[in-house]
Amino acid sequence: MNDMPITVRRSIELLGLFVAGFIVRAGSHILMPLLLAFFIAILLVPLVRFFRQRRVPEIVAIFLPICCVTVFAGGVGWLFYGQLASLAKDLPVIGDNVTRLLDRLSIWISHVFGYSADEQLQIINQNSGRFLGYAEGAVRQLASSLSGWFVFFGLLPVYVFFILLYRSIFVKFVHMSVKNRGEREATAVIRLLEKVVKRYLLGLLIQFGYMIFLLGGLLSIVGIKHGWLIGILFAFLNLIPYLGPLIGNILGVAIVFTSSNSMWDAFLVFTTITIVQFLDNNILMPRIVGSQVKLNALVSIVGIFIGGSLAGISGMFLAMPVMAVMKLLFDHSVGFRNWGVLLGE
Repeated sequence: MNDMPITVRRSIELLGLFVAGFIVRAGSHILMPLLLAFFIAILLVPLVRFFRQRRVPEIVAIFLPICCVTVFAGGVGWLFYGQLASLAKDLPVIGDNVTRLLDRLSIWISHVFGYSADEQLQIINQNSGRFLGYAEGAVRQLASSLSGWFVFFGLLPVYVFFILLYRSIFVKFVHMSVKNRGEREATAVIRLLEKVVKRYLLGLLIQFGYMIFLLGGLLSIVGIKHGWLIGILFAFLNLIPYLGPLIGNILGVAIVFTSSNSMWDAFLVFTTITIVQFLDNNILMPRIVGSQVKLNALVSIVGIFIGGSLAGISGMFLAMPVMAVMKLLFDHSVGFRNWGVLLGE
């Protein structure tokens, strides 16, 4: 392939990207759980080795770390469910606040655009069928997404178990694929890949934990209702770089507006999230994750949008680790090193 003209090589590479995107789009329900299971398996490999060194049978040594992850995920889910139940108890108050906000919006529209309350109701009635159609479509999509997420998380432990069980076979496959063409370099890349991905994912896990307790705790201390719910939502969304924190800020302020009449509470939420995010971006995460793999901001944002369009929410969450792995592989491949430069800073 190196003997081909550069235009032909670049055309083949772009064609390969489109084919890969089509495969991800068509098989996202299969590939996304596999990808997430692959990253979780890399994160659990040190624990499996720890148990194996103490002569624990391999099946048990694999099963125990998976149980630890399941218990942690169950604890977060229980905390999130408790906060949602607390929010549900305040639905009458939230309804009154939403009605009050809509009244203020109606008054603002009449002052700015000159539409009276009756004219606004007429416009709403004329477009009610369209609104109901959108709502029905959203409910159907939500039901489909929920069933898909149940299948997703149901298959995840099974995939993680078998990836850990047959990890030596995968490594042997890579060695046989590059035999006589850089087996030693392939071993070094595998070790580096494991180190970088493990450090990156462990950093995200630590970030997720301290975001919940730091943000949720601070909001609860200053007296914000549903502070823990805001902390959990922001911790989840913060896993999506650039876009996630923005959406988390909007959701946090929206929860406060619907459950409180005070503008001071909204200001406190916005200020607390800004301070916590500043600490996270400039002090905590650089020390935890390090800077072994750097992706430029443009590629990160475009990659997140592409991941979301190809595979939905799971694609947005997995876009960054997948691009980090791709950059690492490109940097150690002579034929694709230019793509590594394109992805980096």
